[in-house]
Amino acid sequence: MRVGMLTGGGDCPGLNAVIRAAVRKGVQDYGHEFIGYRDGWRGLVQGSTVPLGIPAVRGILPRGGTVLGSSRTNPFKDPDGVHRIRENLAKDDVDALIAIGGEDTLGVAARLHEEHGIRCVGVPKTIDNDLSATDYTFGFDTAVNIATEAIDRLHTTAESHMRVLVVEVMGRHAGWIALHSGLAGGANVILIPEQRFDLDEVCGWVTSRFRASYAPIVVVAEGAMPQDGDLVLKGAAAHDSFGHVRLSGVGEWLAKEIEQRTGKEARTIVLGHVQRGGTPSAFDRWLATRFGLHAIAAVRDGDFGRMVALRGTDIVRVPLRDATARLKTVPPGLYEEARTFFG
Repeated sequence: MRVGMLTGGGDCPGLNAVIRAAVRKGVQDYGHEFIGYRDGWRGLVQGSTVPLGIPAVRGILPRGGTVLGSSRTNPFKDPDGVHRIRENLAKDDVDALIAIGGEDTLGVAARLHEEHGIRCVGVPKTIDNDLSATDYTFGFDTAVNIATEAIDRLHTTAESHMRVLVVEVMGRHAGWIALHSGLAGGANVILIPEQRFDLDEVCGWVTSRFRASYAPIVVVAEGAMPQDGDLVLKGAAAHDSFGHVRLSGVGEWLAKEIEQRTGKEARTIVLGHVQRGGTPSAFDRWLATRFGLHAIAAVRDGDFGRMVALRGTDIVRVPLRDATARLKTVPPGLYEEARTFFG
């Protein structure tokens, strides 16, 4: 078989490990050939390709990002997008496609399979860990480690100057990064999109921390919102092709409000794309490698319209539609555990 591969959406550590594993097993065990499409769905629409073989994937396991490039391109926004995809797959003699991405990338793969008969297998990737049907997505562990290390470093400078430090992490609709890194880093307040926060309560926790002669660290996910209404943040007018608002600014807004209400100096640290960059953690290399091995096995078995997923320590196959039907968000019980350490 001739297998196409692409990586879509935001980059994250571990993408190259998937590519490497699928190519190695596919060539060595099954005799498949591989072709990569550059920059996600854009490359498939435009017919931009790169050859993939064992020499091309040597040494890429520890590399962050993706050797194929990525984009947030939605081919269904282009009137000729699906037609051009079908033409390019036929021109390149591609029998099956492995799509590596998050909710949007895999949503496109599900529609292409269900509505247009394109043989797709999905691999779940997102630092937000918000895909249903899998316990973890690769990229998440690395992002949490980066955020936790940043919080660890910020404790000392916060206490040296006795100021509030507000750390804004990624998480549009799901607060998994904020929850895990906040707990691991000993944050005094964690704010997530799933639970609207009371600003007076947050300021109370901050004041309580100062009374104990410690400087507070507040971790806030970029999609977190106060109880009394949505914030209009900088960049809110910009949307990607999937309709997502480009978020940024809740940390800066929160720091100003805390400073005005408590009289304590507050500063903001926005980790942003630092969380996506750099070499993947050992766990993400392990998980991404296993996903790659099982994705090419699904192709070999003709099990299309499926996504590989982690259940416990097992890799299973689930319908692509189930994986993208809803977001996996932080349940109230887990957040309640974290509240033990607030203030």
